[in-house]
Amino acid sequence: MLFNSIQFCIFFVIVLTSYYLLPHKIRWLLLLLASCYFYMAFVPVYILILGFTIVIDYFAGIYIERSIGKRRKTYLIASLVANIGVLAVFKYYNFFNSNITELLNHFGLPNHIPYLSILLPIGLSFHTFQAMSYTIEVYRGNQKAEKHFGIYALYVMFFPQLVAGPIERPQNILHQFYEKHEITYDNFSVGFKLILWGFFKKLVIADRLALYVSMIYKNPAEQSSKSLMLATAYFAIQIYCDFSGYSDIALGSARMMGFKLMTNFNRPYFSTSISTFWRRWHISLSTWFSDYLYISLGGNRVSVPRWYFNLFFVFLISGLWHGANWTFVIWGGINGIYLIIGIVLRPLTNKFKEMSIHHGVLKRLTKFFKIAFTFILISFTWIFFRANSFDQATTIIRRIFTAKGKLYFMDNYTLLLYPLIGLFILFLFEANEEMHHGKNMFFFNKSPIVRIATCSILVILILLIGVFDGGQFIYFQF
Repeated sequence: MLFNSIQFCIFFVIVLTSYYLLPHKIRWLLLLLASCYFYMAFVPVYILILGFTIVIDYFAGIYIERSIGKRRKTYLIASLVANIGVLAVFKYYNFFNSNITELLNHFGLPNHIPYLSILLPIGLSFHTFQAMSYTIEVYRGNQKAEKHFGIYALYVMFFPQLVAGPIERPQNILHQFYEKHEITYDNFSVGFKLILWGFFKKLVIADRLALYVSMIYKNPAEQSSKSLMLATAYFAIQIYCDFSGYSDIALGSARMMGFKLMTNFNRPYFSTSISTFWRRWHISLSTWFSDYLYISLGGNRVSVPRWYFNLFFVFLISGLWHGANWTFVIWGGINGIYLIIGIVLRPLTNKFKEMSIHHGVLKRLTKFFKIAFTFILISFTWIFFRANSFDQATTIIRRIFTAKGKLYFMDNYTLLLYPLIGLFILFLFEANEEMHHGKNMFFFNKSPIVRIATCSILVILILLIGVFDGGQFIYFQF
């Protein structure tokens, strides 16, 4: 069931109404049943996979808490193996098998390992990582084992963030399932505006830009440099609005029921460096890798070469997490290299920052240049993320620098005009938030006229130029 569908709107209204009508003590059951229904709307049988990992991790958490010494680690390892094993089979088995086949063929040897004809369960990487964070936190002593099986199952399956995050930590969300949430104006107001803004980003910006991106990336060998550069920049905005739009709808849906999920995006394209970008982009995943992999490897508390290796390795794994394709691994590797180069050049950039800090105009120009340069660097990596293969990615890069020709618009003004409307409003809103420390002064203006006008304009634009083709969210495939 997609957020951008009539079915979800009806489903959510029913769940929201029922949630506040039911007694507090059985609301968890409503949410769990609703979450099961929500997930089964995709591929019903795959709920058995969630059920398997939920049972394993539930008992693992209890036994980890009760045990001492090596037994605690044994139960943790068993839990991690179960979760990673499911992920490996469904997401990476055929990928590694195909690479083994190519390697053996190079030596003239056959590969008799069979391929599996299975679909990737939707959102598998997200709820797997959320389940893993629970057992790790119990093992570290930061979280008490959850004794209520239904509440733990709800922690893994809570429908607003089940499919594409944010990847919650047990400390943030588990206790909220026990709290009684009353209907409040603040929750409804904030939640509605988040949902509305999420729909706008998805339907008016992401799906509108996708029309042009798909058209250009479908046959990149025939496209001009200008068209490929525009499509690449468009995809950078598309994936941001698609994913952050999902996150906004997730946060808004949860908020209307009284739950507060973690912020997953913080205006990443206003970043002045790659390191800042990764502190603002997909925050729940970045912090997950930081807390559970990067720090476990030693973080920056090691020798400089080892520190660089830790950064690079974590980003390679992050790339592989996104998809079973070498293009994702390369995408992660490039970002890792960016970070290392940023660290190496930090003394030089800090010196330049000191020179410009007392010159207002120079300071603003420097900031603009850094934001633009960061966007260009990140957009380059998105080529590998969007391309179907390494060969297609290299073709796009080569033609960006060599192919002549006009900008492609098929004589269709809507391909140019409609995206510009959405992009203008996106920039206006996010620049406003950047200036007001994250608070949108259009949505939360003191004047009710401004607030009502803002929501009305977004609704009208969604209805007039939104793309209602049922387009799936990009991150559902992960």
